[in-house]
Amino acid sequence: MKSKLIRLASLPEGMPREANFNIDFEELPAMKTGEVLLKTLYISVDPYLRAKMAGGHKPPLITGDVMYSRAVAEVIDSARPDFKPGDKVLGFLEWRDYLLYDGEGLTLINNNRLPLSSYLGILGSTGLSAYFALTDIGQPKPGETLVVSGAAGAVGSIAGQIGKLMGCRVIGIAGSNEKVEWMRSKLGFDGGINYKTSPDIGTALANLCPDGTDVYFDNVGGIISDAVISTMNDYGRVVVCGSIASYNDTAPETGVRLLPLVVYKKLLIRGFLIADYKACFNEGIHQLQQWLTAGRLHYAETIMDGFDKLPEAFIGLFEGKNEGKMIVRL
Repeated sequence: MKSKLIRLASLPEGMPREANFNIDFEELPAMKTGEVLLKTLYISVDPYLRAKMAGGHKPPLITGDVMYSRAVAEVIDSARPDFKPGDKVLGFLEWRDYLLYDGEGLTLINNNRLPLSSYLGILGSTGLSAYFALTDIGQPKPGETLVVSGAAGAVGSIAGQIGKLMGCRVIGIAGSNEKVEWMRSKLGFDGGINYKTSPDIGTALANLCPDGTDVYFDNVGGIISDAVISTMNDYGRVVVCGSIASYNDTAPETGVRLLPLVVYKKLLIRGFLIADYKACFNEGIHQLQQWLTAGRLHYAETIMDGFDKLPEAFIGLFEGKNEGKMIVRL
């Protein structure tokens, strides 16, 4: 059986291009004891992969590597007692349509009431990142103001809703009027800013957050974060979950010097990586499922069809083409 796969053909310089990826084929060997044959169903496309290409997220992706990320697959054949044909599984898998895998790290999906794609988004790293980063680091309190950047994206859209569930006033920052309206009408945000059309983000924030910002959930970094952090109240908390604004930079970025603000406002700024919370995943999934079942949490997915669409979907993340989680369906 042949396996169709996608390699990193060259490291991007600035914005990724489709030429940085190469579609290839390999003949799969015979399955060995302890392996499973998988057919990939859905593949998650994530901004952090760009950071891995730049060496900023370990282990790095280098030229010639087969791309990989979280994916949902179906077991086609199994030489392991814990998986059988027809099982749906979740794991970090190479970008292949069919693959042999040793089964280590695979999670069996037992709950089929939700779409399989949801296990890459709201019930996967996306939802768990929003939940743990906000509750553990942000520690929002009723009546506080929460500002979320990248708020129409996969993590930001969920973080803002969790903030509302915890009694916060929530302001989202996104890249189009349509996304701002979606955050307000569908997700229940109290206000939004289109950073592409706002001549002064600081002034826009001052108008929407007259009492300042208590918690900032940062997905983008750059000048947007410079502006938000300048509005922080004393003892404010900054959750740094991503910095997509700088992933494609070809030169070191410069900006305001934040340390004086950190001192004088007694701010907490802390980075977040989901891997630190593996031991608590079941707790987070249970809470997210409760909110979903009660209709108190909503999620969006941008699904592109076709294995060959993976590079286009990945590039689309940096062009703002996704609403919620970006996924490719094979």
